[in-house]
Amino acid sequence: MSHRKTLQEMQHEVDHYIGQFKEGYFSPLAMTARLTEELGELAREVNHYYGEKKKKADETEKTVEEELGDLLFVVICLANSLDIDLQDAHDRVMHKFKTRDKDRWTKKNEGEQNDE
Repeated sequence: MSHRKTLQEMQHEVDHYIGQFKEGYFSPLAMTARLTEELGELAREVNHYYGEKKKKADETEKTVEEELGDLLFVVICLANSLDIDLQDAHDRVMHKFKTRDKDRWTKKNEGEQNDE
């Protein structure tokens, strides 16, 4: 079984990859446009696999997994360029869900404990 990378390791890997190019990271605005583009490509694939709009015979075969990977790469690039630790960002959002939104959804098991 291969090693599962942490978010921090993924951020370092992307930073090392981008760091080899003179151009470096795109501007935050350009990366936001790329995020929108990649999200559109993901939406298209989800629509092909799970929606009513099936692929044309001459369309390139891509997967939802591939498009999610592209989206994740751009998210990591944006975070790195803004010096944002994605693990910290994740921890903050999970804290918000576990506190502010803790009673927003119906739990499968009312006796269930929240994992911190």
